[in-house]
Amino acid sequence: MIASSFLWLSYGALIREPAVWRTNACGLFMALFYFLRFVKYAPAKATTLPGSVRHHANGILAIVFGTIAIIYVIPIKDPASLVGDIAVFLCVAMFASPLSALKTVLDTKSAKSIPLPFTIATIANCFLWSVVGLFDIRDFNIYFPNLLGLACGILQLALKLYFGDGMERVPSESDFVV
Repeated sequence: MIASSFLWLSYGALIREPAVWRTNACGLFMALFYFLRFVKYAPAKATTLPGSVRHHANGILAIVFGTIAIIYVIPIKDPASLVGDIAVFLCVAMFASPLSALKTVLDTKSAKSIPLPFTIATIANCFLWSVVGLFDIRDFNIYFPNLLGLACGILQLALKLYFGDGMERVPSESDFVV
């Protein structure tokens, strides 16, 4: 979220769109707060992340410094376009990431591996940014990844509704016999 918020904040500033950079400045602050809290309380060998906290921090720093280089160092005619493209790619990857569990969901007939709060947040967020991107800002880089994210979120919700968290074992009479 830190890298994504930083990219969108930078993109919003480059295209001079306050609706984009202001909201993502808030998002960046909240993502930094969350990340610092996570690092403080997560076990050293936390298995809740692919890779380590150090890998994530290095990835975030690479994206932040790469974005700064694109804007201020590398002679590019339209840095907003490149920063926007990178933000779109990262955004789609983030919103579609819970679908990486699709094979597991279909094999186990359980959508337990799909996080419902993230799915609901994805649907709400992507719907709102799709509306803003299509009808207010009219910016492909805003509405395109959010329409894809909305589709991914709806698919995740459909899987969650269809499969639930799997078959719960129903107690039988023998469970109650002493």
